[in-house]
Amino acid sequence: MVDTLISVDLSASPHTNENVHNRWHPDIPINVWVEPGADFKVECYDWTGGQIRNNDDASDVRDVELPQVHYLSGPIGVKGAEPGDLLVVEILDIGAKEEMMWGFNGFFSKKNGGGFLTDYFPEAQKSIWDFEGLFTKSRHVPGVHYAGLIHPGLIGCLPDRKMLEAWNAREKALHDTDPDRVPGLVNLPDGGPTAHMGALKGEARDKAAAEAARTVPPREHGGNCDIKDLSRGSKIYFPVYVPGAGLSMGDLHFSQGDGEITFCGAIEMAGWLHIRVSLIKEGMSRYGIRNPVFRPSPITPKYDDFLIFEGISVDDAGRQYYLDVTVAYRQACLNAIEYLKKFGYSGAQAYAILGTAPVQGHISGVVDVPNACATLWLPTDIFEGDLTPGPDGPTRLVDGSVDVPVAPDL
Repeated sequence: MVDTLISVDLSASPHTNENVHNRWHPDIPINVWVEPGADFKVECYDWTGGQIRNNDDASDVRDVELPQVHYLSGPIGVKGAEPGDLLVVEILDIGAKEEMMWGFNGFFSKKNGGGFLTDYFPEAQKSIWDFEGLFTKSRHVPGVHYAGLIHPGLIGCLPDRKMLEAWNAREKALHDTDPDRVPGLVNLPDGGPTAHMGALKGEARDKAAAEAARTVPPREHGGNCDIKDLSRGSKIYFPVYVPGAGLSMGDLHFSQGDGEITFCGAIEMAGWLHIRVSLIKEGMSRYGIRNPVFRPSPITPKYDDFLIFEGISVDDAGRQYYLDVTVAYRQACLNAIEYLKKFGYSGAQAYAILGTAPVQGHISGVVDVPNACATLWLPTDIFEGDLTPGPDGPTRLVDGSVDVPVAPDL
């Protein structure tokens, strides 16, 4: 039997659990310690802490309280870990909580978080996905059925104070370039009541919360990287910055496309991880590692046939950008959405598919000035009908009677 070191009660607020936190700060206490070589289980809330419900009303996505996120299980201390070491994390197994065999995908309102295509989908929408063993399907997005690649969207170690100060300084400088932008350029520290600092209490909690970094972006320590291939059998090498490393994890996804383009872009879920940890002493200098390095899962959904959509660094208005991969990938996504609309899907349903299905994103060219070329690889076998272009034109795969619920901005 494998010990579960951190348990979560989905019926209780994450703020009642001292082994959960939603900010990064070196003073967050490590309550759970393990020996190198230990393997154990960790349970996780969904990233919002239970704010999203299994229904056909998207108002919970529209009204989600984003300063709460992400809820992470940890920090877990590894005995003997010192700054400069590498913490090796092996994901042995991963799954959904039995009391929540479903997940959700959402587009945040442009006024509350936005997303990669927020200018095209500015209102909050959501879809619910039911789990059937390895597979998932949605009552809101008919005609697709695919195998999941469950993974933690967010996993990393605590920063030291020097690193935390560097994060805050550079992100504040970016924020100040356009402080009124909607959605905002960055999420600055917010020490209000939504900041959960684990077991840290009183004045110490308030001081740390006021300077603690939000969990929204990936950074040097790992964090919210949303790499879909960190699944069963993967191995991650994390830089260690504080004694004990302080490993935390959460934001579990049943399935996700490369880029997590809808922001709440995977199939979000509550679940558990079975992991093993070990150390490589002085590994950061020995291997020249500044950011995490990983080996992917050997188990991936087997889809061999794709339609590949190209995008270049020219936007909808015809504006030319110089080797801009973000613009190119956005155009590849938009091209795929327009294509799927010809088969009966709404734009929102097509967008949800790209965010949740095991699509692949590739940087295909960054040398042919001025245009970068990015590609989106859409697996055709996930659809219940034929997507191939042909002389007779597209055949409708869905009848349009079902769509993704939308919650208009108030």
